[in-house]
Amino acid sequence: MIINHLSEILGRKRLSVRDVVRGTGLAINTVSGLYHDTSKRVDLETLDKLCTFLEVGIGEILEHKKEQEG
Repeated sequence: MIINHLSEILGRKRLSVRDVVRGTGLAINTVSGLYHDTSKRVDLETLDKLCTFLEVGIGEILEHKKEQEG
């Protein structure tokens, strides 16, 4: 399972979705979908822009956890 930490990062940095849109040039729907964790797919270019703007590594935005069996 992939866990998305974008909303936590924005909260810590006190940034809004609109701040990220202005700073990256990404579409508001793209950033909003990631923020609300409703996106099904993420483009590598999108991740690159987010990492650069937020000054974080990709592993800080996305985390992989093994799903529990049972």
